[in-house]
Amino acid sequence: MTIILEFGTPFLVVFNSTNTCEKELSKLSNTQIEQIFNVFNTATEVVKQARDSSWIDALIEVLNDILEGTPEGGGLTDSDADKIQTAISTFDEIEYEPETLRKALQMMVLKASKEDQLPANYQLTPDTIGDVVSYIASGLFEKQKNVSILDPAMGTGNLLTTVTNSLSDNIGAQVHPYGLENDDAMFEIAAASFELQQIQAELYHEDAIVDVMVPKVDLVISDLPIGYYPVDDNVKNFKTRAQKGHSYVHHLFLEMAANHLNDGGFGIFLVPSAIFKSEEAKSLLKWMQGKVYLQGLLNLPKDLFANEAAQKSVLILQKVGGSAKQAEPVMLGEFPSFKDAKGVQGFLTEIDDWRKNYLDK
Repeated sequence: MTIILEFGTPFLVVFNSTNTCEKELSKLSNTQIEQIFNVFNTATEVVKQARDSSWIDALIEVLNDILEGTPEGGGLTDSDADKIQTAISTFDEIEYEPETLRKALQMMVLKASKEDQLPANYQLTPDTIGDVVSYIASGLFEKQKNVSILDPAMGTGNLLTTVTNSLSDNIGAQVHPYGLENDDAMFEIAAASFELQQIQAELYHEDAIVDVMVPKVDLVISDLPIGYYPVDDNVKNFKTRAQKGHSYVHHLFLEMAANHLNDGGFGIFLVPSAIFKSEEAKSLLKWMQGKVYLQGLLNLPKDLFANEAAQKSVLILQKVGGSAKQAEPVMLGEFPSFKDAKGVQGFLTEIDDWRKNYLDK
């Protein structure tokens, strides 16, 4: 794994959050997931008490200790160091698949976020939504054996590793992931997650809105931050910038993503369902003309969200160029409740039929 450390400007972001991730994780009963979670939890509690630190900082130290194979922080009592070493030894004895570890780490990040009462940008993308993004990506790239993928707002890397593992497992693709994250703690967790899952990736610790030295990729996926970007001077060259005041950060990310897509490449994004109804929608739509094709907008179930204003959708864009063409019709719709397994499967079948009839031809 390649890690590139560059520090940029933090986002001024307002998020609409859901409780879906917590509900999902409470249902997990896989023995290995529980075993790995217990290792993380036990060692993190020891470090937290010994350092009088936050849960998230303690977790980061534990992940680094596991990667090094021994407590590395120093300043611990022999008793605390022995407890951590025992936890590390227990972890080393567990044979796990990448997805098993990802889910266990997902549980631990969720606990740390709750205990520390961290801002909403630490919220993980729920697996049900990650699975939807993975399903769509697998269909779009089912005939491609090498897929480069970028998440410009990867957070702790949960969505990026979900889609990476899915493309590898479901279509047998060689996946080359790239990730960008500006937050120190989330970047460190993401880096550890990739390394523990043995996923080769290039991760950049920087502001995705400032000049980024990431190559063009086949696929961009992201649970986009929602809110405003505070440094107006950084966005002077963006077509999606606001003419007055701060610009919507999710609009800027869409433009940045398109600039880093190969001709004909796809972007799959989680965006506000009202993205084309905002005051700045005109500039967004104007930028899209001749740059990307709007191929799909799929509303996620209303019951995932606290209120209608918080509802999100899956936005599917395709970069103009190559063999890309505008699908007629655009795929529009709303997922049934994820509690309705038969209904969801039927809707996924509709997506497959649309792709085969209007994109693949």
